[in-house]
Amino acid sequence: MISAIAFYLFASITLLSAIMVITARNPVHSVLFLILAFFNAAGLFVLLGAEFIAMILVIVYVGAVAVLFLFVVMMLDISFTDLRKGAMQYVPVGLIAGGILLFELISIFVAWGFAKAADDNIASPTPDASEITNTEALGQILYTDYVFPFQVAGLILLVAMIGAIVLTHRHRPGVRKQKVADQQSRKRSEAMELKKVTPRTGI
Repeated sequence: MISAIAFYLFASITLLSAIMVITARNPVHSVLFLILAFFNAAGLFVLLGAEFIAMILVIVYVGAVAVLFLFVVMMLDISFTDLRKGAMQYVPVGLIAGGILLFELISIFVAWGFAKAADDNIASPTPDASEITNTEALGQILYTDYVFPFQVAGLILLVAMIGAIVLTHRHRPGVRKQKVADQQSRKRSEAMELKKVTPRTGI
């Protein structure tokens, strides 16, 4: 009974937050509702027993992506009123694309069929779920069968991060930059000046 109440609570808040993301006029409010939707979706994953996915959802999406959206929206001076002026002319195209996607999904569902070996796989014994956690099972698969794609993905992210730093710190005239070497080599006499103040006379 408690799990059912928690499910309906998390699900209803997730749906309402998702609706508010696309209907809120203030983009900052939209990002905040998106963070709320992520938190409640993580709660649903916890109810399903997928605590690792819930943790990743909170750490990656809430802690990085959504906060990045929030900072970008707050820092950029974008006129959202001007952006919404010509949005209605794209509604027919969006409806056509959505209709095509819905038709494709229905076609896939109607033509869905199980493979011949599906019955054998279903009947095959599986290890007891109580003997191993979800995180341990994912770790065993990730670092054994898919260790090379995992390392390649990490290398791609590293190159992307370095590229973003290089593009951000390119030389531009009129922009002051921090010079760490000059700061480290500076002497105390260059950064501090001692003055002897006579009492009741001021500096």
